[in-house]
Amino acid sequence: MNITPYVQRLVFLTLLIVVPAAWAAPIIPSAPQLAAKSYVLMDAASGEVLVEDAGDERLPPASLTKLMTAYIATLEIKKGQIAESDMVTVSEKAWRTGGSRMFIQVNTQVSVDDLLHGIIIQSGNDASVAMAEYIAGSEEAFADLMNSTAQRLGMTNSHFMNATGLPHPEHYSSARDMAKLARAIIDEDPEHYAIYAQKEFFWNNIKQPNRNLLLWRDKTVDGLKTGHTEEAGYCLVASAVRDGMRLISVVFGTASEQARAAETQKLLTYGFRFFETRTFYEKGVELAQPKVWKGQQDKVAAGLAKDLTLTLPRGQLDKLEAGMTFKSNLIAPIQQGDVIGTVEVKLEDKVLHSTDLIALQSVEEGGLFRRFWDSIRLFFFGLFN
Repeated sequence: MNITPYVQRLVFLTLLIVVPAAWAAPIIPSAPQLAAKSYVLMDAASGEVLVEDAGDERLPPASLTKLMTAYIATLEIKKGQIAESDMVTVSEKAWRTGGSRMFIQVNTQVSVDDLLHGIIIQSGNDASVAMAEYIAGSEEAFADLMNSTAQRLGMTNSHFMNATGLPHPEHYSSARDMAKLARAIIDEDPEHYAIYAQKEFFWNNIKQPNRNLLLWRDKTVDGLKTGHTEEAGYCLVASAVRDGMRLISVVFGTASEQARAAETQKLLTYGFRFFETRTFYEKGVELAQPKVWKGQQDKVAAGLAKDLTLTLPRGQLDKLEAGMTFKSNLIAPIQQGDVIGTVEVKLEDKVLHSTDLIALQSVEEGGLFRRFWDSIRLFFFGLFN
């Protein structure tokens, strides 16, 4: 006889207030329709996409490409492969690269830190090529690194051929993919993310402003990057924080520099006005101690491998319930990280989110007597359950 994988009884953890009978779901106005080829609005904490239109369409990303170039550079710094103080010799190829420039000079040396600022703030194509060559030896090899990194991040509609975003028929990305990349940049390296909020950078006696107009217009905006080519139109990845909630907005293919800022502002305003985000349980926090059979201990601490964070229309988060179920007859040995159950978050009878419960500690197999005695107990437990 097959044993059902989960116990039938459901242990409820009431988060806040149970839904009153007279409660009605809030009415959320329709999302704004933007004058853009593609756009996405994502909550940074939960990864939930709140608004999208053609979010997976493959489009030329222009200088949004430099988000990946800068991201890889900061990863290499964190891993100790390069240092911010390293001096990079500028190649002729980097110096000759057209488009927006940091104005570095051939055969001179520029620090990794200055190049990073030139990439992020000044959108320097020359700085991007110099960084790519320093990290990977050539821009072509760096493009391979960009693509493997995109694959790791789940950017399934992106392919990179260069470090700059200069037009190439096989160079593309999507609004959803750029939101995923922005989320990684923000989460993984807050120290370097602070560069994206800087309004200007002075290099080679030239002061260039950050092209993200929202840094001047909205004090809650602290990044990320603009892009523009004739083929791509005007693009912008932006992020803002209000009352502890961070949103990421991506727009592709607007008509002007002013338009990309205005359309982005529409998305951010809508998201902050009508949605809210909350972390209910943090990873690694003990939520329960289910029974363990044939082990050196008779219980195991259960929790989550990652934060349980939800984004919902305002007014709904306070009405949720969470319930746990555990696998039937947990038997030692159990290894730390083993999946031992499930948490479900419900609004009335609708499951909004489900995630695995894991063992937060290992439980080794018990001695001979413990295993024998628990085998007898399990036999009778099975008869009556």
